[in-house]
Amino acid sequence: MKWFLAIPHYIVLFFLAIGAVVAIIIAWFAILFTGRYPQALFDYVVGVGRWALRVQAYVSLLITDRYPPFSLR
Repeated sequence: MKWFLAIPHYIVLFFLAIGAVVAIIIAWFAILFTGRYPQALFDYVVGVGRWALRVQAYVSLLITDRYPPFSLR
């Protein structure tokens, strides 16, 4: 039943993942021209990864009944 409760997270994460791919491409050009990874893009990509990992752990591991928050932090 927990996988059913994660469906809204998967829908939101789908769009955030598309944004993360775009952010990675932009960051690649920023690194190419400036030599630095923009902090805002880094925080966004890491936040999406954290969120996806929390949801995956909630669904797959079934360790906790605590519903994952809708947050990049």
